[in-house]
Amino acid sequence: MHYRRSLVAGGTWFFTVNLADRHQDYLIRHIDVLRQAIRQTRSRHPFEIIAMVVLPGHLHAIWTLPPGDANYPRRWALIKSVFSRSLPQTEFIRESRLAKR
Repeated sequence: MHYRRSLVAGGTWFFTVNLADRHQDYLIRHIDVLRQAIRQTRSRHPFEIIAMVVLPGHLHAIWTLPPGDANYPRRWALIKSVFSRSLPQTEFIRESRLAKR
């Protein structure tokens, strides 16, 4: 799959990020883990959260990155990695998801 990404340094973006299984409620059940993942990422790769809404199976966010920086994909990858690795390993993970890390 090819994504079209607008990489504008210091830009502001709207994001929707979904769980693989949107019927789960991991985002609200483990909200403290999500907050920690965001704090940890922001400490290394700063960005401003203009607004964020967290729902059971997905979230919406508006971010602004610092001038000269357009690397929001890296920030999301770190947040998702820290969040998912901090959860109990109870769900079955399909081969296709394992291949995508």
